[in-house]
Amino acid sequence: MSTNYAYRNSDTRPRKQSIGIPVRFLIAGAIALFSVISYFSMGDENPITGETQRVAMSPDEEIALGLQAAPEMAQQHGGLHPDQQAQQHVDDIGSKLLVAVQKVVRKNNGENPFKFDFHLLADDKTVNAFALPGGQVFITAALYNRLETEGQLAGVIGHEIGHVLMRHGAQRMAKQKLTQGLVSATGVAGGGQQSAQMAAAVANMVNMKYGRDDELESDKWGVELCVEAGYDPRAMIQVMSILEDASGGGGPPEMMSTHPKPANRQAYIKDVIDTVYPNGLPTGLRP
Repeated sequence: MSTNYAYRNSDTRPRKQSIGIPVRFLIAGAIALFSVISYFSMGDENPITGETQRVAMSPDEEIALGLQAAPEMAQQHGGLHPDQQAQQHVDDIGSKLLVAVQKVVRKNNGENPFKFDFHLLADDKTVNAFALPGGQVFITAALYNRLETEGQLAGVIGHEIGHVLMRHGAQRMAKQKLTQGLVSATGVAGGGQQSAQMAAAVANMVNMKYGRDDELESDKWGVELCVEAGYDPRAMIQVMSILEDASGGGGPPEMMSTHPKPANRQAYIKDVIDTVYPNGLPTGLRP
């Protein structure tokens, strides 16, 4: 005869449920804290304005990065334009604007550590101009050929110079490191791909907004540099019309684009001119 034994735990007291924080939350918190601390430790004084900015590199590192990336950027746009006369035209306008930079910098008791080069790209399809950190400035043939006056070209180049002087590239890189860290933390805490994707979308919108502010700030530099170089900054308003025509009035909604709509930038440029020159623009400016 076999006997079956049923064992019971003699301790019938109710057990307390664990209230510990899930490990993934601790890891996510550590990632987020490290990202925030790293971001706020990136403070550096802008040598042009004297303002403290959150940037990912020094001016010398920006220059080195721009020089290293310039050949690849040119290659992506079909290389440099073969028309040496047109390239010289871009260089001449750029040189005049750099003299203007020195005037503005002296007013602010600052100094310009950046090394500028101006490149006309062979790309005749993409209407664009852009600048790399440190001073490498590019304009495509597609945009250059649409411009009608030297003042318009000065406005385009002056705007891109503004991006460099304000260290927007290094600033953007620092902020992207922060948002990438927070996205990673959110993904770990949420424990799922959907949470990470949602966080990435929010981070992308934050960086886009930051980019729009950069564009308007650079428009202000474009206005001031044009005037100092002897060009009528209202030519920049005409450039906005050219960009509007080039887009065919289409493109993504403004809130999902790094560039404000040209019509909004026209209004902003007019406001800058009225604010910086309340008594009217100097006489004798070239269109």
